[in-house]
Amino acid sequence: MLENPNFDMHAVGNHDNDNNYYAFTQDFYQKLGEEGTNMSVDSMQTSNAGGSVSMSVDNSSVGSSDALIGHPGLKPMRRPYSPSLGQSVFRPGRVTHALNDDALAQALMDTTYPTEGLANYEEWTIDLRKLHMGPAFAQGAFGKLYRGTYNGEDVAIKLLERPEHSPEKAQALEQQFQQEVSMLAFLKHPNIVRFIGACIKPMVWCIVTEYAKGGSVRQFLTKRQNRAVPLKLAVMQALDVARGMAYVHERNFIHRDLKSDNLLISADRSIKIADFGVARIEVQTEGMTPETGTYRWMAPEMIQHRPYTQKVDVYSFGIVLWELITGLLPFQNMTAVQAAFAVVNRGVRPTVPTDCLPVLGEIMTRCWDADPEVRPCFAEIVNLLEAAETEIMTTVRKARFRCCMTQPMTVD
Repeated sequence: MLENPNFDMHAVGNHDNDNNYYAFTQDFYQKLGEEGTNMSVDSMQTSNAGGSVSMSVDNSSVGSSDALIGHPGLKPMRRPYSPSLGQSVFRPGRVTHALNDDALAQALMDTTYPTEGLANYEEWTIDLRKLHMGPAFAQGAFGKLYRGTYNGEDVAIKLLERPEHSPEKAQALEQQFQQEVSMLAFLKHPNIVRFIGACIKPMVWCIVTEYAKGGSVRQFLTKRQNRAVPLKLAVMQALDVARGMAYVHERNFIHRDLKSDNLLISADRSIKIADFGVARIEVQTEGMTPETGTYRWMAPEMIQHRPYTQKVDVYSFGIVLWELITGLLPFQNMTAVQAAFAVVNRGVRPTVPTDCLPVLGEIMTRCWDADPEVRPCFAEIVNLLEAAETEIMTTVRKARFRCCMTQPMTVD
């Protein structure tokens, strides 16, 4: 954890202090590992036969409140997904030949042990006879993510392993599993990933959601590199996110890890907000774990361990909007830790493009204001984006932003 929120910015980008900075960074990562924090220090993506799921990588324990879809500690599987393996997915109630040595998959499908229902969510209990599992394509300390089908529909299957030798971690992980299930079952919106069901076995918990064939927004933007991003598409996708988040906030939830990795693209190019494993009901915010999230998108009050509200999601949305407009990774000329230092101590934010539509620039800068009270609510953001969409359609119908900043700068 960051014990002192007043970071020494002299170490950031100062080659004279490289040794001191390296030592601090090593100590920082060591503290992350020692304290089992939920903080994601950077992100990566994996893809699998036209589908993808985003993840975050750090030294934290997977027994945190992060969902496996955006799981700290996740690493890509060394063996890529093979279409030939995928052909063997369609076996009711069985795992593929490729998973015969996969203990988690075998534990889920083992008929020796009964499937437990979910307390208060019996109707969401998965019928394992209808679940067809394909190969795993991501894994973490306590779980894996698989692609498969359920009732013939492509799905993402998250398996979490019950820690055998740590009753405390097992209890915490089960509580977080129940929390994610309850939230996914409760939240029903076109721009939120659809929950299909879940189940419990003695040594494994399973969550099944719809599978987004288009991958994550971050993957989409990375593949475009510096090519022009259609403005109409950028605003349309931003509106999807804003509408989904307005729905979440209306129900007094906070996502806490809103970022382009956790925004999935459906076949119709609409956006689905995913990874509610770190979300919390907005009550007694001072008791919330402040480290949850990913630095490049994280509000300064979360970095500094200060009390926070739903406005942390608004801050993150401002960064996401900037990504959609520029196609670039936020603070890509900094490490994630350097970005955190700069955001907190110098008020650094991504540079708004000079040719950016004024209303979009205004939304960004208001969303990532250091003062949470200045940040608009998502209902207002939706109205502003709808006005921008109308302006685009009537006055700049063919406008496209060209990402010409090969080394994007940041501005205080």
